[in-house]
Amino acid sequence: MKKLAIIPARGGSKRIPRKNIKLFLGRPIIAYSIEAALTSGLFDKVVVSTDDEEIAKIAAQFGAEVPTLRSAKNSDDHATVVDVMIEVVEYYKSLSINFDEIACLFATAPFVNSQLVKNVHDLLDAETDSAFTIQNFGFPIFRALKKDEAGNVSMFWPEHLNTRSQDLPQAYHDAGQLYWIKSQTLLYEKKMYTAKSKGFEIDRLNAIDIDTEEDWRIAESLYKLKSGI
Repeated sequence: MKKLAIIPARGGSKRIPRKNIKLFLGRPIIAYSIEAALTSGLFDKVVVSTDDEEIAKIAAQFGAEVPTLRSAKNSDDHATVVDVMIEVVEYYKSLSINFDEIACLFATAPFVNSQLVKNVHDLLDAETDSAFTIQNFGFPIFRALKKDEAGNVSMFWPEHLNTRSQDLPQAYHDAGQLYWIKSQTLLYEKKMYTAKSKGFEIDRLNAIDIDTEEDWRIAESLYKLKSGI
């Protein structure tokens, strides 16, 4: 079974400039994902998909391959992760190099390590199309509120006004850390998860969606705390 790791890393970032190579505790943040993929020992190739020469250079310094720069059509704000992954897979297919399983590790996911890569991969059995990291919502979503233009609030599900929290079903969200997917599923379904996908649950101290400078500072503080730095 041939396995490919893809780390998407576009050059543009509006909220955090040069986000994918910004120093995270002294190292470009993308280095953490590259290291996790390489040290897992699972992959035939670890590839960074980027449209940016500087990112490509840094990725190569940390051991990833950048066989070609990303196309213009997959370098704008509208390109999806699936688009980017398919482009890489199709590039290798054009060279008669085929992969059975594909992993996507996000460039700004410093809490991903080689063991997590292995744990998620272990879910990818004969009956499973894909597997990815998930987290439990911190509050029961069935108690969620909405607000109208006048500022009045009401429940999305008023039938649960008096339902005890412990009687509500658990709800999860994509943790945005990594995916594993079978190549044929990626190419034909063109989506990351299907009715035959499994989730590997991680707690809220092992993943932070880094979108703002505040998120960045919190992530660094948590990483230092967990690592004993």
